[in-house]
Amino acid sequence: MSQQPAPYRILVTGSRDAQDPQPVNAALDQRLQGLQPGQRLVLVHGACQDRYGRLRGTDGHADAWARRAQRSGYPVDIEPHPAEEHGPWPACGPRRNAHMVSRGAEECLAFIGPCTSPRCRKPGPHGSHGATGCANAAERAGIPVRRWEA
Repeated sequence: MSQQPAPYRILVTGSRDAQDPQPVNAALDQRLQGLQPGQRLVLVHGACQDRYGRLRGTDGHADAWARRAQRSGYPVDIEPHPAEEHGPWPACGPRRNAHMVSRGAEECLAFIGPCTSPRCRKPGPHGSHGATGCANAAERAGIPVRRWEA
């Protein structure tokens, strides 16, 4: 009797303001096609929500992709990690990201858009702080990171 291969864990991080799902969909489609027979894909994301409780940005795009894949019968599991479960704002986001990274992944897909925070004091154009921080933490943990920057 053959043993099932270990699940392929993908950590997706990205900008909460991301509008275009195409880069996320294309990257995840590619990973799904690369699975071994019998292997499951576990999609890990930060479950960023808008004020109405709907997933938004990169997390929303990734979650929608995973739900479509599940409906089509593909071996995809979703592992959301809402920041609210990691203490009070604003530190809950970095704690959540550290928690997701600590659970391990075969790779991290980082879709980093520009910083749009009205509270940001960093000069000049730069990437979103949360997605950049999560990708950097994944790299420090030895998780290969593939970046898309807007």
